[in-house]
Amino acid sequence: MRAQDILTDSEIAEVRGRSDIVGTLWVLSAWGLIFGAMALFSLWPNPLSFLIAVMVIGGRQLGLAVLMHDAAHGILTESRALNNFLGRWLCGHPLAVSMDAYRAYHLVHHAHTQQPDDPDLVLSAPFPITRASLKRKIIRDLTGQTFFKQRKAQIKSALGEKGWPPTKRLAHFRARLGAAVLTNAILFAGLTLAGVWYYYFIFWLLPLATWQQMVTRIRNIAEHAVVPDNDDPLRNARTTYADPVTALLVAPFNVNYHVEHHLFMWVPCYNLPRLHRMLLAKGYGPRMELQPGYATMLRLAASKPEAA
Repeated sequence: MRAQDILTDSEIAEVRGRSDIVGTLWVLSAWGLIFGAMALFSLWPNPLSFLIAVMVIGGRQLGLAVLMHDAAHGILTESRALNNFLGRWLCGHPLAVSMDAYRAYHLVHHAHTQQPDDPDLVLSAPFPITRASLKRKIIRDLTGQTFFKQRKAQIKSALGEKGWPPTKRLAHFRARLGAAVLTNAILFAGLTLAGVWYYYFIFWLLPLATWQQMVTRIRNIAEHAVVPDNDDPLRNARTTYADPVTALLVAPFNVNYHVEHHLFMWVPCYNLPRLHRMLLAKGYGPRMELQPGYATMLRLAASKPEAA
């Protein structure tokens, strides 16, 4: 769908607008909540504050991935240099994700959404599944099994072939994961200087291995699983409404407005709610795949009957 067929020139300019200040503040807000959650536990150390911290940090880790995704599209900030710096060094590398490798992969997904050559089709094609199957997946996420499997494969790939000489394997590892090691070392050093070195393990690695894995899965399910029409750009992706708590813990930085993102991928995440309101005002709501909440969406995704 062409933007000019839906929006006026002034509306296109409004939702297209990128801001160095807003993009930077959104990245800093993610880190602010991460360190704020750590501070919450430091001030009131108890099981509840620990659980809240893990959930908030895991949600913001997904948030960093969302902001890296915008940077991969080149739309996080107006300045290209700032966009790439924030996307690589403050969003992607701390999560051990290469923004540049992600960009090449992700743009293919946009070009072939829900088609046989969509590289993300493996994430949505198995659905709907049974409730028992979804429960097993969530348990694997929350117990770190998904994280361990993914990181093991990532490290193995970064080390290259067994027959390579050590210098070549080291160079290959440095090219693949050197920046991730560096940023995580800086984070560990900072927490060590603050006198809480162990926070790196319980408030960075633990959320990354558990809560972040689950909410990333939920995000993937929400975006394209069990959509009503793989060929309709208004219905081959899904927008799921999120209340403030859900936005904090599960759907950060407007990631839930996915129909809008796929329609016009040049709209920054901070302008997606505005684009959504424009589409509703123009009468597109009934044609769009919208769900009232994540619980409803998950029931739809897990609607396959159990085997007799």
